[in-house]
This record gives sequence, structure tokens and C-alpha cells, in this order.
Amino acid sequence: MTTNITLDRGRQAAPQLYELFREKIVSLDLAPGFVLSRAKLANTYDVSQTPVREALLRLAEERLVDVFPQSSTRVSLIDVSFAQETHFLRRAVELEVVREVALNRDEALINRLKEQLEQQKKLLDAKDLAGFTQADRDFHQSLYRWVGKEELWHLICSRSGDLDRVRRLHLPFVGKRDRIIDEHRQLFQAIVDQDPDRAQQCLRVHMSGTPKYIAKIQAEHPSFFKQV
Repeated sequence: MTTNITLDRGRQAAPQLYELFREKIVSLDLAPGFVLSRAKLANTYDVSQTPVREALLRLAEERLVDVFPQSSTRVSLIDVSFAQETHFLRRAVELEVVREVALNRDEALINRLKEQLEQQKKLLDAKDLAGFTQADRDFHQSLYRWVGKEELWHLICSRSGDLDRVRRLHLPFVGKRDRIIDEHRQLFQAIVDQDPDRAQQCLRVHMSGTPKYIAKIQAEHPSFFKQV
């Protein structure tokens, strides 16, 4: 890890550390199985070990780290069953979200989604993988926010760590990012056309990609996954 990273002293340290550690885990900068030292983390971010411990405990609640008392803390291995369960939950919720969005077209949302699609294309062209991943999340979060279900988005995200890591491993596959944008555009057009059935079908297609590749992803990165 980079040393002497300065946190925002106007905010509590623990939430900032949680956000930083979580992003590093989900982006695979901290790989599954990586051992985390509280003392080193505290030194890196110039804080006491207390906020580090609080951040790690929160990550343990999300199953992103495994804490072994009096021993060590490790980035958890990816649990495919849990990732699939989360995927099922998100798909079920989001199908209703996109239906409501399509039934109640809103020009402000249409303009927002259009801007996000343009931003995704720019990030794709720039080969900014981290930025592209965040733009993908933002696109979907906008839908939840518009229907007043943003708390559901945060609930799903709180258990999406394994699914997000699988998706991150899938993202470099040839054509994957282009397909994401194309599928977003198709979903966007269904919303513009106020066609809820087509919007739901577009979402089903969009969310079916990564699950089909889990076996291949596991085969390429066996050490990242829990063994059944």
C-alpha cells in the first residue's frame, strides 16, 4: 500500500477507511486471501488502530474480510453461492425498478441517463477500467434513485462484494465492456419508448452475462475462490 495517505480530517476516519478498503477489495487491488495488518494500515493512513478495526469489522459483516481473533485478518475468498444469491436478489428488485421507470417516463431522468451513457463511452475509449466500473454503477443507481428506492440499492450493494469481484474479473474479457454499453443503450431506449416489457427483457439480458462465465472465471483464477 502507498504510505502516508491523508484522510479528510473533517470526517470520521472509520467510514473513510471502510470506503477505501472496500473499493480496493472490490477492484481486486487487494486480492482474495491477502493478509491485512492493522498496524501497517494504521501507519499508512496515519490513524490509530481503532478506526482501522472498526472499518475491518464492517467489512467482515459484508463478508469481504475474514477476521481471525488473535491471529490475522484476510481478504475473504469469493463465495460463488453467495454471489449467485445476491445476483438473484438484485435481478428481482431491478426488474420492478425498470418497469416503474418505463411506465413513468421522466425527461430529467432521460437526460441524466443519456449523459451517463456518453460518459461510459468516453471512459471505455480512455481504457479507464475503474472509472468505467463506477459509471456502470451510477447508471443503475440513478434508476433506483428515481423510483425512490435508493435504500434498496444500498442494501443490495452491502452484500454485493462477491458479485462485484466476479464482475470485475469478467470485465477485461474481450467485448465485455462494449456489450455493457450496448445493453445499457437498449435498456435506455426501452425506457424512452415507455415499453416496460422490453425494459425488463433488456435487463434480463444485461444481467445474464457474468453468471454464464463464472466457471471460466473460476478456472482462470482458482486461488481467488472458496472451494466447495
